[in-house]
Amino acid sequence: MRFLPLLALSLMACSDYSNTLAPKDGAYDTGGGAWGADTGDQAGAGDGDDTASENESDYLKLAPAATDQYVFVANPGRDTVTRIAVSTLDVQTVGVGRIPSTVQTTSDYRLALTLDEGDDAVSRIYAETLDVEQVGIRDNMNQLDLSPDGQFAMAWFDPDAESLGTSDGVTSFNEVSFVRTDPLVHYPMAVGYGPKGVRWSDDGKRAIVVSDGSLALVDLTAETPKAELIPLADDELDAPVAEEVVLTPDGKYAFVRQRGVEDLVVVDLDNQVVDHVTVGNDPTDMDVAPDGASLAVVARTARQIWSFDVENPYATPAVVDFPSDSPYGSISFGGDGSHALLYTNAAAIDSLAIWDVDGGGFDERTLVKPVASIGLSPTGDTAIVFHTKTDVADADPKDPFYGNWAVTLMETDGLGENRLLLPSEPTGYTVTDDNEWGYFILDGMQLLEACSFETLIPDQVSLASVPVFVGTLPGHNAAWVSQKHDLGRLSFYDPSARTLDTLTGFELNSDIEH
Repeated sequence: MRFLPLLALSLMACSDYSNTLAPKDGAYDTGGGAWGADTGDQAGAGDGDDTASENESDYLKLAPAATDQYVFVANPGRDTVTRIAVSTLDVQTVGVGRIPSTVQTTSDYRLALTLDEGDDAVSRIYAETLDVEQVGIRDNMNQLDLSPDGQFAMAWFDPDAESLGTSDGVTSFNEVSFVRTDPLVHYPMAVGYGPKGVRWSDDGKRAIVVSDGSLALVDLTAETPKAELIPLADDELDAPVAEEVVLTPDGKYAFVRQRGVEDLVVVDLDNQVVDHVTVGNDPTDMDVAPDGASLAVVARTARQIWSFDVENPYATPAVVDFPSDSPYGSISFGGDGSHALLYTNAAAIDSLAIWDVDGGGFDERTLVKPVASIGLSPTGDTAIVFHTKTDVADADPKDPFYGNWAVTLMETDGLGENRLLLPSEPTGYTVTDDNEWGYFILDGMQLLEACSFETLIPDQVSLASVPVFVGTLPGHNAAWVSQKHDLGRLSFYDPSARTLDTLTGFELNSDIEH
């Protein structure tokens, strides 16, 4: 599962990301920053600075991946991948390439893929049979992103990300490797300088490789896919930073929000035409409505939301004023798109606003502390608000939440909420796809917090060691938690039965603890 970040992904992960604070499957949409930035305690948020970027953190490295039946764990120190059956806790381990730094699963649950950094390769694993095939890619790639339909993956080099293994080969700042998953074929491509990620169209026909100075359009239906470069700036090495890129569901338009640029870049991908549309002062975030019909852009300094028609982005946008002077900078649609959350994690502001998209009004609420990240449930009627340790300027030092981490469980369609004082910083969370349970873990604490969205009351589950990642399985209420252990430790928690099963040393055996 992709884990979009805690202190606010997505890539922007405002729309997608992966995680974005959220995992790809069964995960929350966190809104906020662009391509993921580790913000820690939001050090810049305590000064009320309107100019700071909205941010998200990324805790994805080496996160397990899941299907509806299995959890796959990459073991880079042993050059293996472990498959754990959820129903029986049966453990099978298979060899892959050297130093598998990540494992991901396809949406149809047939395949798992690893990025084998030590071999400069990608391994494909059949989920049921554990048959493995490997294909070589370009040297020194350290990131891998899988298309929603599982037909393609893209590997690239991110200089800001950790590399677990490097070869003696050349490191390119322009190359990416596309891999067709079945049959397993590699397509090397030269794209814009410093690729930052990839966006996939919903129909699986197009991919957009994002760089600051250009977009590379890739036709995935071609027998041999290749990149067509669409420049966004005259000087690619001096281009504004592309903080956020949104691809429309049909793959016709790409919208690019650049740091410090007032206009929004609109790219007609069919005709490869680049144009600009005016938005309000200081655009800081954008999100496509769930129905794909509109794009909402937050203009923080102007205190406005600008809504563009996706099919005709040059039509006059609808503009809605904020309900107050609060410098909100992030937006996240929830559920059917009838409501969206408006908030900021760039300044110490202890409020948020729930926007009634159809009615146009706002329900503005005071919070116990400023926002670090917000997760909307799949249906959008509940939210987890993760707060910063930083307090607002006029906070009462005698308040029990003063100087501490906190979380609020909140109804967005009602008044119910539960404010929780935490012993340490949250480092990951996820939610079941039936919207009944949310889970989060804490830094250095041997605990799993299981939160009922019906009662807004959490259950505290003791773990055998410190958790690293948390996730859920499609169609299941149970959570999995990977934990620190030299030979691997993974636990499964069933909230209905309140039972915890733990596998310790799964890299070597299947020692099950109940």
